[in-house]
Amino acid sequence: MQKTYFILLSFLLCSALSIAQTSADRKEILRVLDEQTTSWNQGNLEKFMEGYWTSDSLRFIGKNGITYGYKQTLENYKTRYPDKDSRGTLRFEILSTEFISKDAAFVIGKFFLTRPVKGDASGHFTLLWRKIGGKWLIVADHSS
Repeated sequence: MQKTYFILLSFLLCSALSIAQTSADRKEILRVLDEQTTSWNQGNLEKFMEGYWTSDSLRFIGKNGITYGYKQTLENYKTRYPDKDSRGTLRFEILSTEFISKDAAFVIGKFFLTRPVKGDASGHFTLLWRKIGGKWLIVADHSS
């Protein structure tokens, strides 16, 4: 009987720790997204990109296909959004966050660019996050 209680207590403790970790990780991912929004709206694309994995293996999938690598993704942002009129004001709406392992998460959301001169833009995104070196980073971004 005592063994059964121990197993049940161990299971409950592990479940509680897992939920606490997931909650902390979710908060960290949302914090990174908030920092990205602030950086974008300040016109600092380099700081915006700090939420991405600095690797040649980073993948960005958009209307023009797949871009590989951090540097090329940053260059594409700079080319497509060279000034305040192009960048506008960014806002995210997170629709779901799902942890698929202790070091991987899948985030789905909407983005909104308010651009009085060039016209507003919006769409959906799917982000694959990995916890690398203790930091949550986007390793794949599909935005449309």
